[in-house]
Amino acid sequence: MILPHSLSVFSEAVCLPLSVGRKEISGAIDSLRFMDFITAAAALCGQMLNYKTISDAAGIDQVTAKNWLGILERLGIVFYLHPYSNNMLKRMVTKPKLYFYDCGLVAYLTKWSDRDTLMNGAMSGTILKNFVVSEIVKSYQNCGREAFIYYYRDKDTKEIDILMEDSGKLYPMEIKKTATPQSQLTRVFGVIDKATLERGTGAVLCTTDSLKAR
Repeated sequence: MILPHSLSVFSEAVCLPLSVGRKEISGAIDSLRFMDFITAAAALCGQMLNYKTISDAAGIDQVTAKNWLGILERLGIVFYLHPYSNNMLKRMVTKPKLYFYDCGLVAYLTKWSDRDTLMNGAMSGTILKNFVVSEIVKSYQNCGREAFIYYYRDKDTKEIDILMEDSGKLYPMEIKKTATPQSQLTRVFGVIDKATLERGTGAVLCTTDSLKAR
């Protein structure tokens, strides 16, 4: 369960963009609409960025949604995971995915205040994915390094949750909230074999006690 002091922290995290936004755009942020906006953004964490969906949920236009997301990004609340781009890989999507640095804030905004309820809820897999991606990015940032981390998705809907580029290799990773991952989860890794970089060891991050790299 989210503790009372944590609720205060998350509430302050929501109020901060309002304060900064008013200074940047002359008091144009409506508090209630902004709450609807950031809640809609949290509900779409780990998904491809869609300004229309967010703006429709908040009752604002898409330009405003883009500007408000810019404020969240500058404050270190959200970040984008961009699709991997390579001339040898065709039919790629171009939209980034939206992620939050703090999964607790996502749970707070989307009303998953109880741990057990969240674990069995509709967003459990999404928040797990957000956790993994954000922790990888933060671990690099804490070491003063840039994480060359992407996702893969083509127009045939073949998708890899994470592609890590390091030392001339691409390391694919799937994130699944399951204790019994199936071997076919790694078949999609073959789609990057046509890339100019060699495919490194792939992995499936899941909830089982043991995992074999492939």
